[in-house]
Amino acid sequence: MGEKVDIGAFTYLNAKHGIIIEDHVQIGSHCAIYTVSTIDGKNGRIILERNCRIGSHTVIMPGIAVGENAIIGAFSFVNRNISKNMLAYGVPVKIIRPLTDDEMAVHE
Repeated sequence: MGEKVDIGAFTYLNAKHGIIIEDHVQIGSHCAIYTVSTIDGKNGRIILERNCRIGSHTVIMPGIAVGENAIIGAFSFVNRNISKNMLAYGVPVKIIRPLTDDEMAVHE
């Protein structure tokens, strides 16, 4: 776990296969991050890169990487990798657009 990480209340982390959380990552409340899925048998490490932000009530499935500065909107279902500097949200998650320079600023 990196420095200045914020994990919201009631967030569930299943770390059986490892979760890497880099510096300045923000995870909203009531999120669920799974490295194992008993529904489809998938498993794999989760990587949350520097300064990414995960909205409240989001679910991240096994083997996913969320890129540096990326923003995941609230109530999203993340079942694919999200590239750095992107805004993504939805069920399932979709890439919406690249972020502006202001949106990528580190929030300390």
